[in-house]
Amino acid sequence: MDPQPQYHPQPQQGFGPPPPAFAPAPMPYSGPGPAPAPHSGPGPAPAPHSGPGPAPTPYAGPVPPAGPDFLAADRRNAVVVDAEGVSLESNGATLDFPWRDIVTVHYKPGPGGEVLMVAVALPDGRFYEGVVVARNRAKLQEWLAQLGPVLAHYLAGRGH
Repeated sequence: MDPQPQYHPQPQQGFGPPPPAFAPAPMPYSGPGPAPAPHSGPGPAPAPHSGPGPAPTPYAGPVPPAGPDFLAADRRNAVVVDAEGVSLESNGATLDFPWRDIVTVHYKPGPGGEVLMVAVALPDGRFYEGVVVARNRAKLQEWLAQLGPVLAHYLAGRGH
């Protein structure tokens, strides 16, 4: 099986319409008065209300294992390294590389001293590069100091 990076084109017009507002379901009125009539409709009877409980979470997807992460971004490009892998974004297009498909990751300062260059190498010999422009040399040095330990954490034990 040939590992292929996942390509996620981004919408041209921002993030699109806002999601519907999240609001918990209204609580039934339990003031004075007669008890509600027993359920007589089709299907199972609804569970009785037991008072206010914890609010539902809007997202309950899988949580990746904890680990260090790294983010470098400029106006058009980004490099993200986290527990899931490496993502390179350029002008709204994103390439995601899961750790199982990565042989190694190289990085270095680019020409001029304000550019971070990152290359992801795949088992078949292909590699993909990402470039992020730092605001200044100090920011680039900060990125370089942070990126090394994060990559070392995820690449440990691979012999690279």
